[in-house]
Amino acid sequence: MKSSKFNRRDFLKTGAAGITLAACNEVLAEELKPLSAKDSGRLVLPLNHDWLFSEKFTPAAVEPKFNDRAFQIVNLPHSNKRLPLNGFDEQDYCFVSIYRKKFKLPKGVDGKRIFIDFGGVMTAAKVYLNGQLIGENRGGYNDFSFELTKNINWTGENVLAVEVDSTERKDIPPFGDLIDYLTFGGIYREVQLRVVHQTFIENVFAKPQNVLRENRSLNIKTFLRGEQKNLTLTAELFDGENRIASSSQNASSNAAEINLNNLGSIELWNTDKPKLYRVRVTLSDGGKTLDHYDTRIGFRDARFTPGGFFLNGKHLKLRGLNRHQTFPSVGGAMPARVQKRDAWILREELKCNIVRTSHYMQSPHFLDACDEYGLLVFEEIPGWQHIGDTAWQDLAVRDVDAMIRRDWNHPSIILWGVRINESPDSHNFYTRTNASARALDDSRPTGGVRNNYDSERLEDVFTMNDFGFPLKEPNHPLYLNTEFNGHMFPTKRFDNVARHREHTHRHARVHDQIASDKRYAGGLGWCAFDYHTHDFFGSGDRICYHGVSDIFRLPKPAAAFYKSQCSPEEEIVLEPAFDWAGGDENERFATALVCSNCERLKFYVNDKFIREAEPDRKTYPHLKYAPFAVKLGAFGELRIEGFIGGKKVIERKMSGKGVDQKFVVEADDSELIADGIDMTRVVLKITDEFGNLRPFAQAAITLTAENGEIIGDNPFPLFGAGAIWIRTTRKPGTIKLTAKHPHLGSKLVEIRTNAANPF
Repeated sequence: MKSSKFNRRDFLKTGAAGITLAACNEVLAEELKPLSAKDSGRLVLPLNHDWLFSEKFTPAAVEPKFNDRAFQIVNLPHSNKRLPLNGFDEQDYCFVSIYRKKFKLPKGVDGKRIFIDFGGVMTAAKVYLNGQLIGENRGGYNDFSFELTKNINWTGENVLAVEVDSTERKDIPPFGDLIDYLTFGGIYREVQLRVVHQTFIENVFAKPQNVLRENRSLNIKTFLRGEQKNLTLTAELFDGENRIASSSQNASSNAAEINLNNLGSIELWNTDKPKLYRVRVTLSDGGKTLDHYDTRIGFRDARFTPGGFFLNGKHLKLRGLNRHQTFPSVGGAMPARVQKRDAWILREELKCNIVRTSHYMQSPHFLDACDEYGLLVFEEIPGWQHIGDTAWQDLAVRDVDAMIRRDWNHPSIILWGVRINESPDSHNFYTRTNASARALDDSRPTGGVRNNYDSERLEDVFTMNDFGFPLKEPNHPLYLNTEFNGHMFPTKRFDNVARHREHTHRHARVHDQIASDKRYAGGLGWCAFDYHTHDFFGSGDRICYHGVSDIFRLPKPAAAFYKSQCSPEEEIVLEPAFDWAGGDENERFATALVCSNCERLKFYVNDKFIREAEPDRKTYPHLKYAPFAVKLGAFGELRIEGFIGGKKVIERKMSGKGVDQKFVVEADDSELIADGIDMTRVVLKITDEFGNLRPFAQAAITLTAENGEIIGDNPFPLFGAGAIWIRTTRKPGTIKLTAKHPHLGSKLVEIRTNAANPF
């Protein structure tokens, strides 16, 4: 989907081909001149290219004249340590490092205010400008800004230095005790300079009201900084480029409100058709524009009730998964395209309608994609079981504020998580977090994920991790199951068929129980993707194999269950939840499990009809699309045909030869931006002649890339399937990635890279 330019939270990317480090800053300043000619009053200078980085911090490195010639040149997002897929020590990235960035301001900004905006730095950052400490942030998931105006060099070179502490500091959430996920390190989200008028728009909260009525309206609260003498605020609502409503008033306070009324023709945002609108608020003085602020919104009514969850007045059973935002090799330091791809996988590939951002605020790019794809979001603050001292709790309350102020305009977000995941009751602490959330945003309920069924009920929605089966009955009028399975039955993508079958059953049977009772608003399985963890957890190799997809975002058989729960009008699904190998069973030719939304299936082995099957309604009486369980009793080439309304609508074949037939190399994207930042995933897999994965096929894949950088292990130890990511250079043209299999030959993938647009 095409995305537009928004406010400072969206962190625009820029870049140009072939720019040397010495010339970079002045070229960027020259490129930004057109922005100052616009009527926006603000200037945005992305600072994502050509930082100087060293793993060894020394106090002298914050000084402007420090000799940094030996530093590494890096682009943001950046991980402080490139890591192998597994078997590493988390202490490898737990150190204090230093980043330096040299820049000059463009001309014509005298008299303005200068801010530096960070999307996220893990775990703590001290920011220096020209040798002076500007500010400190403690917390790896919140965005933060500091004003540079008093220390800026208006005409000459400025040196920005960031001391980054990536250790697991006990004074900062989520740390204090052992957590079951790794946090990695570095400046892993984008950075920008923001040049604004002395009085400017700091934030905008655009809140739809009366959405289900003809007199629906939009309340727009604008937060200003600076003096408000004789200034005017104008709020406009756009559908694409068409303005459909506007209103103006005097800016009389730091938090001014404007209402756009009688918006009866507005189209509602929902999971099937996520309609988005644009809001622009302009600050002016006597007709001269001082500042403007853009944000996207959607009109939707989301309610948790004793009878379940309702979106725009229609009942919707929530079906989803939890997501960690980290990736192999670089942790969370992935650019917009890769973060957005996860939302696409969850919504379009796995057919989920909700995701939980376990256990922290996640990339704004991911949330943008959730808005675009119609994926609902339960977002929560950082933490895992442990509650620290008063100062620690103050930071957690700060996180509530940062989360909501950053993300309150996302229509996909339906619930604020204001409790530390699976933590004990703490009345005073959670009274504060709930009060903070409700004061900031009264349009969404609060939730707090616990594993104690009898815990104190301070939040609006009782959000419960329940790993038993059958599930506990709801003990609160508003009840959402937020985790199940996961560590109870870890399953690798290359495990045997019996384990995969049980893994799939465990997800299906929980959703069947949730479907049986309207008091369950829904359920989110643990979890979407395998993730890195400490040695105490996982399988002893720093990976938790809890996902329905692996760490490369490649589906395990259990993923087929989630995919099969969509309507056939959306997609006809026929996914065997097994790998076709007659002897890979505790009992030869045991029951085959197939996930499908078809009405009937027919099975053939070596073109001989074996049997016909209907969904297993005995095991799953409440699922709309129950899995099929079939005893085949024969082995060879398998063909499965799916029928709806008596008509054959889909067919699937699986080889019985047991031979590695094809080496497949596929990129998610055929075009990228040549900015030295953009990336895409490249999937490597071995299949049979019909394209089915050969899960136990092993090979060392040798990779070479022209005009691109490989992110991942090389040679790649392929076990059935895997993936690397390829990053662009700043030279437009074509990336040529060659992957060589020792027996099945080489494959060439070509990806076009286009010149970066600085705006």
